[in-house]
Amino acid sequence: MEKIEVKLADRPYDVLVKRGLLTDDGPEGGVARIKELADGNRIAFVSDDNVWKVGGSVFFEALKSAVAGDGDGEASQEPFSVIVPPGEDSKSFGEYGKLLDKFAEAGLDRGGLVVSMGGGVVGNLAGFAAATWMRGVRHVQIPTTLLAMVDTSVGGKTGVNISAGKNLVGAFHQPSLVLVDPDCLLTLPGRELRSGMAEVIKYGAIESESLFERIEGIKTGGGVPMALFSTVIAECIGIKAEIVAKDEFAMDKQAVLGFGYTFGSAIDAKHGSGKYTHGEAVAMGMLVAARYGEAIGVTEAGTADRLGVLFGRWGLDKGEQADGLAELIRRDKKSKGDTVRLVLLNHIGSAGIFRTKLTGLAAGLMSLAGPPEGADPLGGK
Repeated sequence: MEKIEVKLADRPYDVLVKRGLLTDDGPEGGVARIKELADGNRIAFVSDDNVWKVGGSVFFEALKSAVAGDGDGEASQEPFSVIVPPGEDSKSFGEYGKLLDKFAEAGLDRGGLVVSMGGGVVGNLAGFAAATWMRGVRHVQIPTTLLAMVDTSVGGKTGVNISAGKNLVGAFHQPSLVLVDPDCLLTLPGRELRSGMAEVIKYGAIESESLFERIEGIKTGGGVPMALFSTVIAECIGIKAEIVAKDEFAMDKQAVLGFGYTFGSAIDAKHGSGKYTHGEAVAMGMLVAARYGEAIGVTEAGTADRLGVLFGRWGLDKGEQADGLAELIRRDKKSKGDTVRLVLLNHIGSAGIFRTKLTGLAAGLMSLAGPPEGADPLGGK
């Protein structure tokens, strides 16, 4: 088992990574860990319909059996479940309100524990409910998607969307424990797995060339090599844990985690939300950022081609043109007056934060001829 500690000064917590962690019925398994943390208090289990069908219900029943084994005879302490519809639409005030109503109906008190099992939507929604219910109760994250494993489950960002934009309402609420079982990826749809790979590749690009090289060595055919994949997941989490420990509230150092996000958000807006997954848009954004960085002499030559080949292997290279993005970036929350903050690579394994004038950015993007050469797509449909 890999144990990564998120070293926050006053409330550190562990991220545990192990294949079979959720099905292990021993003292080191996920059920036992949650039961110990709950310490007799009520557990609210939050998931979505998809996860519930492929393993969530089995895990919940095991949790109920373990708690019933205490023999205290208090039916009020039996865990209860709340299942939400899958998809981004559930990250809303409507579902948030329903969740709080369920907490009230079940009598979840300040000692209670919210356990979320699912992707980023479930983690954000349940985390925001945990942050605000009785001014904050404990939260355990069980991410089931690759994106949630390496990104959204660590760092304490929670929230819901409103019509004005995504994640505009939320709170920082660090989990008490994160349980990562890479075997969950075996039931993940191919497109979701590939989308999560964009975040995995990002960690290598901004922080660790050796990690990037290991990712380059993963064969995309014949199924996911789980032993190697588990190690890569743990290293990505370790990178994020170190950054979060230095900048818990995302004021400064966490900015490098947004490599590709500014361009990716503009690409998403250009085509309409829903055409691309988060990972697909961010991958295209990283490619545009690398090409722009090379064009202005910040990024080492050949970096964009190297990224393009790797993204292509995972079906992430959609060949996005850069025209029209500057005007969309002008509306980005990272924009300030006529300048915008960009994360650009120095080279693979090293990133920096740059402020650039939007007029210069527009001219620079217009000069980019097209997507990098050398992409090697291997069936990413």
